[in-house]
Amino acid sequence: MEKKHLHIAAGIIRNSNEQIFITKRPEGTHMAGFWEFPGGKLEKGERPEDALSRELEEEVGIIVNHCELFHRVDCEFEDRFITLYFFVVSKWDNEPFGKEGQDSRWIDQCDLVADEFPPANRVVVDMLTQKSRQV
Repeated sequence: MEKKHLHIAAGIIRNSNEQIFITKRPEGTHMAGFWEFPGGKLEKGERPEDALSRELEEEVGIIVNHCELFHRVDCEFEDRFITLYFFVVSKWDNEPFGKEGQDSRWIDQCDLVADEFPPANRVVVDMLTQKSRQV
């Protein structure tokens, strides 16, 4: 049986104070209880940047004005492959919030904790915390 391949765009929404906006996966969902960079699945034929803009407007109420690809992660699970596109979002309209009722917060980039995120996100969290230590 061929495994399903999902493509997901996630936004590292970072303000000028080096704080990052994160949301918590709600109970009853895959990986519930973990913090995450908001985003979601690409629709058929959709570019990652376009999916990111659509998903961030739906999930956290912002309009993306500028984003750059930070890192791509490929993960294989028992039943699927996932490709994650992580974008740093540096300019947006509106104040982000948990539009779907999910917990959310701003956190200093240096205070991110990899173990609080799903396994596929941890390499990105490590990259961000290492980068903030070098500044």
